[in-house]
Parts: sequence; structure tokens; C-alpha cells
Amino acid sequence: MARLAGKVAFITGAGSGIGKEIALAFAREGAKVVVADLNKEAADATAAEIEKTGVKAIGVKVDVTSEAQVDAAVQTAVSAMGNIDILISNAGIQIVHPIQEFSFDDWKKMLAIHLDGAFLTTRACVKQMIASKKGGSIIYMGSVHSKEASLLKAPYVTAKHGLIGLAKTVAKEGAAHNIRANVICPGFVRTPLVDKQIPEQAKTLGMSEEDVIKRVMLKETVDGEFTTTEDVAEVALMFASFPTNALTGQSLVVSHGWCMQ
Repeated sequence: MARLAGKVAFITGAGSGIGKEIALAFAREGAKVVVADLNKEAADATAAEIEKTGVKAIGVKVDVTSEAQVDAAVQTAVSAMGNIDILISNAGIQIVHPIQEFSFDDWKKMLAIHLDGAFLTTRACVKQMIASKKGGSIIYMGSVHSKEASLLKAPYVTAKHGLIGLAKTVAKEGAAHNIRANVICPGFVRTPLVDKQIPEQAKTLGMSEEDVIKRVMLKETVDGEFTTTEDVAEVALMFASFPTNALTGQSLVVSHGWCMQ
């Protein structure tokens, strides 16, 4: 039997990269999928790809930093699908600079997308989960940087650490309603977000792009390999389908051994 049969998943940043891979994986396991993304065309394209497999999906445009847009998108999802059982808070961006060169606007932008977005989508979805009395699973896309720090990423590291605190609190508050909250902490995944970082870090660190990959991104892995979107999607499936509160408030690192905690 499909692991997520009868479930509805609301996935942010699902127009591409990790979010899209999770959306496709969840659909294969029987979940109806709400593909939420700032890029409506990308969201619709992913939803259309899912629907070709015979699984119901819709695309919705949402800026996760906008309270009004998040609340409206979740209401649209509930109206179309009947419920929300799973939230994947995945939307994110990356900006890299030394701390002394970070503008306050970029700092606030990073925290707004990663932390405000997680809060707003959590609040909206938890309300629906409580009302449905069916419980639910909330999964935050953290990072190895939820556990470790790296050069040039002050707001990103700060935000990703913050997601662990949010998940622990939601896990405690949600337990009475059978709502679980967990964090996936991937290593470097070769997505457009990471591809953009390679030349930026090469310029800032004064090294070649090849050296950024080998000496910075993959240096601490056990095999010199990138984590894949499929790796992350498998962990998301495990968290989403786990049946009890035995697995909640946890953070799982998926990084080819880069971070072992």
C-alpha cells in the first residue's frame, strides 16, 4: 500500500529542486500535492507533471514572507483538496558575503524567507490540522548548517539553526493534536541554489570553482559526493509516513558523513 495514500501535502518551493523532487516522490506514494512556489509557472508545471500520473495536484503562487499570501494559499489548498496532512517548509534562497559586507536588507531577506516563511506556513497549516482532528506532519528543510557553520553564510546558518528550535516547540505544542514536527538537514545538494553559490564563493575565496566544490563543499564528506534530491525526498517520506509521536522534534542529517551528529 502506498505510504501516503489519502494524504494531502502542502510543499513550498516545490517548483524546482528539492521541493519538486519531494512533490514527485509524495505523489508516487499516493499523496495529493499542493505545489506552492513564488514562480507560478514552475508550480503549475510541477502540478501538471504529477497529474499526468493520475494523482491530483494543484499549483499555487505564494510569497512565504507574506502573511496574507500564505493564509490565502493554504485556504485555497483546503478548498481544493479538503485538508492538509503534511507541510514541507522548503522555500529558501542563498546569499553569500563576509559578515562585514552583508547588508541589513539581505540579512532580513534571508531570515524572512527561511524563518518567517516557516512560521507563517506552520501557523496556517497547524490551524487546519487541529480543525480536522486528523493530526499531521510538519517537516522543515534545514541544512547541515542547522548544526555547523560555514564561511560567508551568517544569516543562512542563523536561520537554519532557528528551524530546529521552531520544530522542537511545534513538536511539544502539537503532540496533543497528533502533529509531529521534524527537520531534514541535507549537505550540499546540486540544485540551482548551490550552483549559484559556486562562482560566488570562488570569487570571494579567491579559488577556482573546482576547488570550491572539492575543498569547501565536499571536503568533509566520506566519499566526495553531493547529497541528491532523491536522498532528501526519501527522508521526507520517512518523516511524513511515520505513524506516531515517537519520532518528533528531531533533526536528521543527510550529508554523506559531512556532519555526524
